[in-house]
Amino acid sequence: MKIKNLYKFAFIIPLLGGMSFMAAASSGDYSQDPTAVMQGEKVIVVDKTTHDFGIITEDGGPKIATFVVTNKTDAPILITNARPSCGCATPDWTKTPIEPGKTGVVTAKYDPKNRPGPFDKTVTIYTNSTPDRIVVHITGTVQ
Repeated sequence: MKIKNLYKFAFIIPLLGGMSFMAAASSGDYSQDPTAVMQGEKVIVVDKTTHDFGIITEDGGPKIATFVVTNKTDAPILITNARPSCGCATPDWTKTPIEPGKTGVVTAKYDPKNRPGPFDKTVTIYTNSTPDRIVVHITGTVQ
């Protein structure tokens, strides 16, 4: 009976240790350090994760935020899509491959018409890079 328990521990402990190592190794959270570059991976870096328009007027027309993305690899990368959290924000992005060391842009146009008060909207940027998606915010207050 004791030998069976010993075999169980001999199998389970390395298994759990390996699972913990794999989880730690695969949890590259680039949102905390946007300048992080992992060797051998395609990495895209955004110049900022939030654009604050401050106080804007409802009748002042749409406002545009620009997010600059940089290719920190040795191969071209692509922004494949950008999706807003609502219909009041309209994204646009560089559609051509971004060459190594070069930059592209993602813009988010916000229309304040009939939207008084504070706002915090997101645009999710999808890439063929690491990270494969980046969430940026546009914030402000409409008066």
